[in-house]
Amino acid sequence: MTDPNFYMVMALATLAGLGMVTGAGLAGWRGWLALKRQELSLVHQGETAPAAQGNAGARIEIADLKERIRKLEAIAAGVDL
Repeated sequence: MTDPNFYMVMALATLAGLGMVTGAGLAGWRGWLALKRQELSLVHQGETAPAAQGNAGARIEIADLKERIRKLEAIAAGVDL
């Protein structure tokens, strides 16, 4: 394994792999940005974005979790509800 060509080939293969991963990440990032721009343009046009439609259910669930936490804190403090 003292062949200098082996190390050169491994270095070039590693560099090529890193380049491919970086290129794929950049393409994904650009796609995500395009999606967010499209969602923002829909909101500005008065239409609701798909993510905004599920917010009501999430708010209800968060309120329920907060109520549960309050009850558990009261039990831990020894307060009768």
